Amino acid sequence: MSITVYRKSHFNAAHRLYRPDWDDQKNNDVFGKCNNPNFHGHNYALEVGITGEVDPETGYLIDIKKLKTIMKEEVEDYLDHKNLNLDVPEFKVINPTMENIAILIWNKLRDKLEDDFKISVTLYETPRNYAVYNGE
Repeated sequence: MSITVYRKSHFNAAHRLYRPDWDDQKNNDVFGKCNNPNFHGHNYALEVGITGEVDPETGYLIDIKKLKTIMKEEVEDYLDHKNLNLDVPEFKVINPTMENIAILIWNKLRDKLEDDFKISVTLYETPRNYAVYNGE
């Protein structure tokens, strides 16, 4: 019997969407106000889903305290109150779009969770704009 459990989290971060190999006009045309050279911030909301089989001994799919700790260490501590472009090594070479942030989070969680689990990351950049990534 497969089941999914969810844990919510949040973090605040600033970023700038741009490509250094493009001129200012092209960056402005593609990224608009998100290309602000002084950066801009978001209050990101995160929802992580873990899917797998319930352990008949514990009744848990995953110890939610363990998931809470992993999310805090791998996501909140890593991204909260950071300038993603300047403070997060991965985004020195990858544009910190919500899509790329969701993929980064998924990869960090995948490294810490058992391979038996399927992972889904839903990242809200705004209440109306979000990305879902499940490793595919």
